[in-house]
Amino acid sequence: MRSVSLIVVVLWHWAFTILRWSPDGPMPTSPLGFFSGLWIFTWLLQVMPMFFYVGGYVHLVSWRRARARGEPLARYVLHQIRRLVVPAGALVLIWTAFGVTAASVFNLRWIRGAALLIISPLWFLAVYVVLLAVLPLSLWLHRKFDVVVLVWLGGAALGADVVRFRYGVDEAGWVNMIAVWGLAHQAGFFHRRLVDAPRRWGHALLWAGLFGLAGLVFSGLYPGSMVGVPGDRLSNMGPPTFVIVALLTFQIGFAEVTRPFFERRLERPRWCRFIGLLDHYALPLFLFHTTGMALAKACVYLIFGNGLSDDRLPDPIWWLQRPIAVLGSLLCTVPFLVLFGGRRAVGKT
Repeated sequence: MRSVSLIVVVLWHWAFTILRWSPDGPMPTSPLGFFSGLWIFTWLLQVMPMFFYVGGYVHLVSWRRARARGEPLARYVLHQIRRLVVPAGALVLIWTAFGVTAASVFNLRWIRGAALLIISPLWFLAVYVVLLAVLPLSLWLHRKFDVVVLVWLGGAALGADVVRFRYGVDEAGWVNMIAVWGLAHQAGFFHRRLVDAPRRWGHALLWAGLFGLAGLVFSGLYPGSMVGVPGDRLSNMGPPTFVIVALLTFQIGFAEVTRPFFERRLERPRWCRFIGLLDHYALPLFLFHTTGMALAKACVYLIFGNGLSDDRLPDPIWWLQRPIAVLGSLLCTVPFLVLFGGRRAVGKT
């Protein structure tokens, strides 16, 4: 689930990014802004809630194993943070230095915007590190108050939206960077309990989340898309709104309802090898996919100039070019996977 979540994000960026060039750099948009109704697909394709949910489960299980080996919680947390911060931080520093140097030496105003765009998808790793840092508190709350913690975090997320939209305090929305993603992470602590529960609990979560999404979106209070769309009055992701709580509930239910199907597939050796390969390369692929994408676009510009550009409306030609966009970005990312994909410190969290 974690690996597929990351790969969905990578494919989304490679296939559906439209870059509008300005003097200050590339400005990204997507086909969602040109077609009505496509936003419904983001209810499954916006996978960040599922990523944080799986992260919570993984951290709970791995911490229990570390505790059984006698490892202190503080050392465990620092080790997990270091495994994320070292590769991601190095990538951010390299692109930041390159952007600042190129802008100063060659007077390229747009290069800073391009470098920022390349490293911007790493925002969720910063949130992930914060959630790791407060893991001792999260585990204590889980032991002390159990499922009530999810209710409190959901209430905090809803309260932040009320203050933000009813009283115009936009800064309150940033509370949800911790409330919403913290709720998703904390919900992962209950994954094993949900797996052991009767199947009807998965169906209940799926329908509760779906009804919640439909009610919130079609009330007109929130946009339908679970990703930011240029032209919408607000984004459900930046910062996250209470809608993401409903999305998380729906996706947990969907994952639980479909789990038996995938478990049967995973009994086959080929499926196990394939998932193992995904798990090994998913995080390195995510870390470097925008770097590969930038190199692919640079190669296209050097070869074709402005004759081949995705700065266009998503017409039939643009859609036909999507496999080429994915393949080109993948080919330019493969060298980084070869160099860094074998490092388990990068490949595992």
